[in-house]
Amino acid sequence: MVETHAWVEVSATVLGLLLFATALASAGEAKAPDVPVRGLHTFAPAKKDLAAALDFIRNALPKEGVNTLIMEFNYNFNFQSRPEFADPNALGKDEVGQLAKACQEKGIALIPQINCLGHQSWAENTAKLLVKHPEFDETPGKFPKNKGIYCRSYCPLHPEVHKVLFALMDELATACEAKAFHVGLDEVFILADPDCPRCKGKSTAELFAGEVKTLHAHIKSIGCTMWMWGDRFIDGKATGIGKWEAAENGTAPAVDLVPKDIVICDWHYGSAPQTPKFFADKGFPVVACPWRNAKVALAQLAFIRKLRAGDDKAVAERALGMVQTTWCGFAPFLAAYQAQATGAAAPTKDAPGESAACFRALYKAARED
Repeated sequence: MVETHAWVEVSATVLGLLLFATALASAGEAKAPDVPVRGLHTFAPAKKDLAAALDFIRNALPKEGVNTLIMEFNYNFNFQSRPEFADPNALGKDEVGQLAKACQEKGIALIPQINCLGHQSWAENTAKLLVKHPEFDETPGKFPKNKGIYCRSYCPLHPEVHKVLFALMDELATACEAKAFHVGLDEVFILADPDCPRCKGKSTAELFAGEVKTLHAHIKSIGCTMWMWGDRFIDGKATGIGKWEAAENGTAPAVDLVPKDIVICDWHYGSAPQTPKFFADKGFPVVACPWRNAKVALAQLAFIRKLRAGDDKAVAERALGMVQTTWCGFAPFLAAYQAQATGAAAPTKDAPGESAACFRALYKAARED
């Protein structure tokens, strides 16, 4: 019964995405693609860049054939559900509503993102969740100024953390009129810390799986499909992929402990390992995610197409497509994209220039079905 129920949930998720692609074609923006998901991941724009973002959504994305926009907000939203997270300098409900409307007009699925578990700091800057609620920190009092670590994590077993986090997620999902929500979950290095009174001594795989299931249950309860990065599900030692694009801290077995209707964003930037098949074989819908290397992006696209054309129909159905990442601010990416698209400048050797060039090369190839 459990296996049958999981298969039905996955099939419904995939069917919804396929129907979405068909609707896009009928809207006249592009023909039905051979890969149903053609996505872009960006950070949320600043208020001053709202008009430019709306123009980008209405004009550039349809020309590129993009039908999915993952917009990473984290805590950069003028939240009202939790006053301690209010930020009048960030986009609020009305501005995000404009982004949602523009996406709807062009048949683009807008998927908001808040990083969960890891990525609660960057360099010396700690993210707002742990600034406002330091009691949620997995390692409170340790690593002053975040020295000696990559990013902080919140404690997944703290009894109050999800009450706060879910309020923010619900508000953002409502503002975006979202049918899917991305929870991050990549590059989690601090987990089951020996000094955490709740997590010490516990299995990292079980802790990670528990957090995935907690997030999944809530996101499903608000009518959304959960998306997440897939690196913590890959065994970095067994595959040789390493500790960044895969895990070497014991979380990989969690892949067999979580629901199978989660869309996995399988990111690899320096090479194109055949990990989309790993996830599809496990029963997950999966998208391949490049960054700034066009050769890698085209290899990933070719492999997704190979899976979709293969004899294994279940795997073919789960190989959903591509999501280009940017990893720079929205405005720098847009400026690089526009300069390249108009011929005003060649790609620069930095994240905006190379990710924009990769994006254009990827979707040019994707349009050449």
